[in-house]
Amino acid sequence: MGKHAVRSVFISDVHLGTADCQAQYLLDFLQQHQMENLYLVGDIVDLLYMRKRVNFTVQHEEVVNQIVQLAKKGTRVIYIPGNHDAKFRRFCGQSFAGIEIRRHAVHRCADGRRFFVSHGDEFDGAMHAGMLWTLVGDLSHTLLLRLNTLVNGARRLLKLPYWSFAGYIKTRIGKAAEFIRRYEWMAARKARELDFDGYICGHIHVSGMRRIDGVLYCNDGDWVEHCTALVEDNSGQLSLVHWADRKEVLLRENELSESWGPLPQAH
Repeated sequence: MGKHAVRSVFISDVHLGTADCQAQYLLDFLQQHQMENLYLVGDIVDLLYMRKRVNFTVQHEEVVNQIVQLAKKGTRVIYIPGNHDAKFRRFCGQSFAGIEIRRHAVHRCADGRRFFVSHGDEFDGAMHAGMLWTLVGDLSHTLLLRLNTLVNGARRLLKLPYWSFAGYIKTRIGKAAEFIRRYEWMAARKARELDFDGYICGHIHVSGMRRIDGVLYCNDGDWVEHCTALVEDNSGQLSLVHWADRKEVLLRENELSESWGPLPQAH
């Protein structure tokens, strides 16, 4: 079977170097896609985690090698460091092995639309909440990820498809759902302020695509809990793709019907 030919791919929150990284699925995704542009939208390598312990497996190395090979073969690869690999920000403006390191990027789709691309952690201060899992505590989040790994290990033995147990729990915590909604609105507001057609980010480990106040908010998700990527086809249309043992398009841009208004002012 031939590779999936697409124009652009956006991935983030891979967290290479941790036990929770779903490197096998990401490696398969990269091997099965041919792309002109690859955006690494932050937290690709988890330098924060690796200060305490390192779990950099052979599969993690293969992911890095695959990205380097894509750059060598002509794919434009842009790395935008996030908060877990923030030490790489000192190299912004430089290139290594053909990979451009940028603080943020501007992506122009095939249809001419302009999207601002950043990791998304810059909204943490304004949210007064830090990252999503600070709502339930860092230890609780770590426990959720461990349970996620155990649950999916059991599901593989039972020949059941991958399922994000951690994501299921978090989306049912009221404060987390409120956090996600406000985060999406803030990203959309920033896109409007900068006069872009949309905003592409990661950071919160919740993929999504919504029209908000006249712009398109896109979150490419993660490769720890959900195994998702944002993909642009050759016509410029965007889709969210899930890629684990089950491979499917979660949402296409042309399927969006809901359009939210501007972010309400806090009382």
